[in-house]
This record gives sequence, structure tokens and C-alpha cells, in this order.
Amino acid sequence: MTSSEPEHQSPEQSGPEPLPPLRVAVIGSGPAGVYTADALTRQSRVPVRVDVLDRLPTPYGLVRYGVAPDHTRIKGVARALRRVLEHPDVRFVGGVEFGTDLTREDLARSHHAVVYATGAGDDRRMGVPGEELPGSVAATDFVNWYCGHPDSGLARFVLDSEEVAVVGAGNVALDVARILAKTADELRHTDIPQAALEVLAASRVRTVHVLARRGPLQARFTAPELRDLLALPGADVVVDPDQVDIDPTAVGVGGPELRELSRAARTNLRLLREQAERRPEGRPRRIELHFWTRPEEILGTERVSGLRVEHTRLDADGRLEGTGERSVLDVGMVLRSVGYAGVPLEGVPFDQAERTVPQREGRVLDTGGRAVPGDYVAGWIKRGATGVIGTNKSDAAGTVRSLLEDAAELRAAVPEPVDLAEVLAERGVAHSDYGDWLRIDAAEAGHAAELDRGERVKLRDWDAYRKVVDEG
Repeated sequence: MTSSEPEHQSPEQSGPEPLPPLRVAVIGSGPAGVYTADALTRQSRVPVRVDVLDRLPTPYGLVRYGVAPDHTRIKGVARALRRVLEHPDVRFVGGVEFGTDLTREDLARSHHAVVYATGAGDDRRMGVPGEELPGSVAATDFVNWYCGHPDSGLARFVLDSEEVAVVGAGNVALDVARILAKTADELRHTDIPQAALEVLAASRVRTVHVLARRGPLQARFTAPELRDLLALPGADVVVDPDQVDIDPTAVGVGGPELRELSRAARTNLRLLREQAERRPEGRPRRIELHFWTRPEEILGTERVSGLRVEHTRLDADGRLEGTGERSVLDVGMVLRSVGYAGVPLEGVPFDQAERTVPQREGRVLDTGGRAVPGDYVAGWIKRGATGVIGTNKSDAAGTVRSLLEDAAELRAAVPEPVDLAEVLAERGVAHSDYGDWLRIDAAEAGHAAELDRGERVKLRDWDAYRKVVDEG
């Protein structure tokens, strides 16, 4: 053999056989779930196969069903998520509900690990009298309706009240207020379902009150959301000058609300102060921002007829307290937007106080604080409903690091997993796949063309989804 000839190894000299792929089930196809699949498939030291499961036949979670239809820039995130679901080592399995169609025991046969990325699908309550009256509605339900979630019911949103209160100071509260204040023509180019567009076209809402328990420096909405609200061409946005008469240079020496001041809060304050200086122009609709205002009682007998509020302040220790000063808003609907909360999962530890799955570095913990072998968590069900869509990317990467560190133990616990399709067949569970989603996607594009309404108009219910899938 010359020095230029390649050397051939005998079987005894060859390296170890490549490991079979680590099989991971991700429950939930929203940003947290898809970013988890992305982090798993981007790394190269451990071969993986990922099944992304969702109870809906449509992926993307809150990007599809939580982002307001007029936020087209944010909806562009779906294009990046789509590339992940089209990775050859990723399989989308739709129409399968964890805890009903499949149990943790089922997945223990087919996967080495499970990552729960189910988000926070419940709304937090205000805890005030009258909250159960007709016309008192969770903002999550309203968002699901105008985003075309198939679980939503149309009849609940007859917008026949001239004044509406939105309780909350986060991005969702501003989304809700903005959608209520827009005309149907302003929303025609979006993917909002046609039935929802028709209801908004007939809306009698003229004034939207947005209530924040604390001051403008403590508001949780972001500057881009605030700018979108202030830029509405058909609505006057009214800010009380006294509520934003704050000297940002007094940080650390002013009142308790000025002990800390983030850059984001400074930007919001500047925008609000500029708006407070503008006179209302008599536009068709009006949005009034009420800081230092908390709901005390929803008034009415058969349905909402008003909202009693108490004005608030921070005490010397920075705790919220009532001032004893009260007033009544003459509203016929109250939309509660005081936060999202996680929902317990069958057989998975759950912290009822925090409404999250207890975890350490993404590993699920049992009641004794020990890691549950093979169980991981990502996204809002892991950390609570905080951050923006992009926050889920780093969050998922942290969970995946822990999972890969445990790879050897995970393989040992499930030496020969069966294919998920076999488990579903044994349980008699029909499911959809990525091809079915592409058919729904194409049907929505076709629906938009029929209505001359832009790139996409969402199908609005389960029957419409089933018809497309069955015909495919």
C-alpha cells in the first residue's frame, strides 16, 4: 500500500455504530413548542426525531390565535415557524389532545422525552361582584373570536353597547381596545374571519375605556403597541394630563412609583405626555386611558349596565391601595384582560398558586422537588405569561440543553420506542398531519380571493376545518 492510498479499517477498527435518534414529543405547536423543535434539530451532537402534537389541526398557537389580525408584522413569525415544521426530522401531528387522546403512559412507549409547551389558555379573574353577568367577558374569549379560534362562539359578541371597558394595561388590552376602535374597512385586508368582520361593521361601540390599576410607569404594554393605538386614524385617544405629569428625572427621590424607571417606561411616559397635550378632534370613536383605576363592582341585573371603580395610589412601601374615591363608568360591556393562566395537564405536576408546571432548568419537578424522568417544560406553562414571542426562543433553548444533558439516561429508560402512529392506531385516534394543515392554509387563501380581502381569510369553525381535511 502506498502512502497515497486510503487506509481501510476492519470491522474491529471501525468506530461505534451511530446511535438511533432520540425521540421527543412536544405538546403544543405554538412558538414555545416550535422553538423547542428548532433547538433540538439545530444541534448536531445528538440525533433527534421530534413529534409536535397539537389538539388543533392548525399550528402556531398564539401567533395564529392570539396576535391581533392587524399586526401583520408579528404574524410574519409564522413563516419562520413554518420552516421548522418542514424540517425532515420534525413531524406535525394535529387533532390530538394530550390527556384525552393520549396519556403520558402512551408517550412513554413512543418517546424518550416529552416537552410540555401548552401555553396559558385560561384567563385570570378580577374577583369583583358582578363578574359573572352577561356582558362581562374574558378578553381571551374576545381575542379567540376575532382571531378565528374554532372553539369560539359568535353569538357572545353582539357589540350593541356604545361604551365598553377594557380592564388591564398589557398588550392584549391595547389590542382589544384597538380592534374595537377600528372600522371594518380598516380590517378588511387582514385575516379576520368574515363573520367577525361583519359584526364589527355593525358595532355600536363609540367609547372604549382602558383601565390600569397602577400608573403609566407600571403599565405592561410595550411602546410599539402604544404607538399603534395612538396612530388610529378614526379614534381620539384621551390621556389625562395630571396622570402623566411625572418628572422622569426624579427617579429614586420622587414617589414610590419612581423608585425604578426602565427605558421602556420612559418611552411610554414620553408618548403618553405628548398625547395628553393633543386636543380631541371629534373623531368617530374615542379611547380613554384611565390610570390609577381599579374595578370594584360590575353593575347590572340581567346584564352589565355599569362599572364602579375606585381610584388608587401606591403607599410609602410601594403597595397598591385605594384612595376611597369612587366613580361609575356607564358601560354595557366589560372585557377582562388581567392576565393569562396555565391549565393543569393530566398526570403532570402543577402549581395551583403560580398556575405553572414546577420546574428547574426546564426539568419538571414532582411535589418533593425531584426531577420527573423524561418530562420537560417550555414557554408560558413553564415561566408564566411573561415576555414577548421571541422570549420563547431562549426559553426553549434552555430546556433543550437540559434534555440533551439527560440523553443517555433517557435512552436507557426507553431502549426501543415504538412509532407514535402505532400508538395512535391502537387507541383508535384519528389525526391530521402537516399536509392537512397545508390544505387548510390553501383554503384560507382561496377564501380571501373569493372575498377580495387580501392574502388570507381564516376559516372560523371546526366544521370548516373538517370539511377541508375530509375533502383532501
